[in-house]
Amino acid sequence: MTNNTLLNLDLPGIKKLKSGKVREIFDLGDAFLFVASDRISAFDCVMPNGIPGKGEVLTQISHFWFDQTEKLVPNHRLAKAGDSFAVPALAGVADELKSQLAKRAMIVKKAKPLAVECIVRGYLAGSGWKEYKKSQTVCGIPLPAGLQESSELPEPIFTPSTKADTGHDENISFEEAQKILGNEIANQARDLSLKIYKFARDYARQRGIIIADTKFEFGLFKGKLILIDEVLTPDSSRFWPASSYAPGKGQSSFDKQFVRDYLEMLDWDKNPPAPALPLEVVAKTRAKYLEAYERLTGKKL
Repeated sequence: MTNNTLLNLDLPGIKKLKSGKVREIFDLGDAFLFVASDRISAFDCVMPNGIPGKGEVLTQISHFWFDQTEKLVPNHRLAKAGDSFAVPALAGVADELKSQLAKRAMIVKKAKPLAVECIVRGYLAGSGWKEYKKSQTVCGIPLPAGLQESSELPEPIFTPSTKADTGHDENISFEEAQKILGNEIANQARDLSLKIYKFARDYARQRGIIIADTKFEFGLFKGKLILIDEVLTPDSSRFWPASSYAPGKGQSSFDKQFVRDYLEMLDWDKNPPAPALPLEVVAKTRAKYLEAYERLTGKKL
């Protein structure tokens, strides 16, 4: 596990297609190279300093879940980058850079992402809890009376959203998702999302982690739906420690909680530029990401 922080990356002679909040995507010709940086964002702003090794944790957790779920759904992974730097497009990358990328990069199929994010909620939290208090619904789906904040839902629910390049994603109804994707693809995406979530939820519970909700990304590759991007990480999911779980309040979590808590205390309007994070907040956040990896996989990174 490295202590160095990777915030920005360019690869000589290789075209960068996109630089997201966390990921850098490069074009290898017949495949993409996904590299998870150590950037961290909160309130839709990227912080000026990152979390050392965070990109390695996200990539290795995704590798772990791809291994666990590939019998349920095919995914976009072609190779773990550290195993496959022999691909011709990466021949000119310096060895020092290859070793820096090995644990944080993945070579993937060129799938066409769906225009809808596939969110599954198993517990009442965040924006879902706010909506439930007003209307006893989550994303328009009626729920039983008497649920509390962080209550487990009777059954997990599928709550798709649009993808926003800037600003916030917007929740949409399943019927709207069907209009965007077509009935067949929307139905497949919903059914697969619920299936993967239930499998992962049951697995994680045995490891002392509650997966309260998560976001999946799917893409089309050769006409078939496959799982893409990161999967079931602390960045794309709400992970709670099972040992301290108690409905009726917000839960401690394995993600950016220390970052959000620190930022909420500041006189900052949540618009760029974001303030730098103190070393203590960085260290606590790093420890939480590592703990999530170790609990899920049973290994040290």
